[in-house]
Amino acid sequence: MIEVKPTLLKKIYRKRDAWVHKYDFGHLVIIGGSKRYSGSPTFNALAAYRSGVDLVTVFAPERAANIIATFKPDLIAYPLKGDYLKPNHLRVIFKSMKNVTGFVIGGGLGRKKQTKSAVIKFLKKVEIPGIIDADAIHAIADSVDVVKGKKFVITPHAHEFYVLSGKKVSTNLAQRIKIVKEVAREMETIILLKGHVDIISDGIKVFVNRTGTPCMTKGGLGDVLAGICGALIARGVEPLVAAQVAAFINGKAGELATNVYGEGLMASDVID
Repeated sequence: MIEVKPTLLKKIYRKRDAWVHKYDFGHLVIIGGSKRYSGSPTFNALAAYRSGVDLVTVFAPERAANIIATFKPDLIAYPLKGDYLKPNHLRVIFKSMKNVTGFVIGGGLGRKKQTKSAVIKFLKKVEIPGIIDADAIHAIADSVDVVKGKKFVITPHAHEFYVLSGKKVSTNLAQRIKIVKEVAREMETIILLKGHVDIISDGIKVFVNRTGTPCMTKGGLGDVLAGICGALIARGVEPLVAAQVAAFINGKAGELATNVYGEGLMASDVID
């Protein structure tokens, strides 16, 4: 077990060369949202920008995309026809993924059969690294082989971890570490189990992150974490390192926001 330290950030956030330009620090695609939910992909995108990625493109069903586009002019929101993600949307998404270096999928998608099918088909075809979060975790639960051998990070909370693996975790840290490592090894992937202490493992090594506060229970905080991690991956950071750094940043920002807002903390406060 290795504890995540802030020194990792210094290796990633180095002084920029004066002649860098757009795309040098990545282009992240976010696939999320539905008729009912627009906040999750918005949090993904805003957190990613604040983490230093150069460009973010959000693919979302029409109503969600139109709402997302109103938050900030920085956000590129591509509307997909209909109320939820379907397999026939993938052609448009892949056609638009030139120069894309990372992805986040899952926030606010919902769990309709066609949406789950679209998630599986996307993950089978995609060749770049990315983050599997929220409803996309539910989508892969019966098709876990889709993640094997690919540079993905799965970011479940305790219940999503149970859905994914069929294994329940307690608050006992040693037990959580053991089970996360076992599941990551079996699935041949990287898992970031969110909690009071975050557990990150690729099935070989295990890292723990202790930043954060008990006030970080609000909706949207997981989306912020996924956006940070997606940004780091899109910037070229190895997924196992990106997961550690994202957990640290999210928790530390949460600590700073808690100092100001206490129990009134919201996900947008953590982004700010």
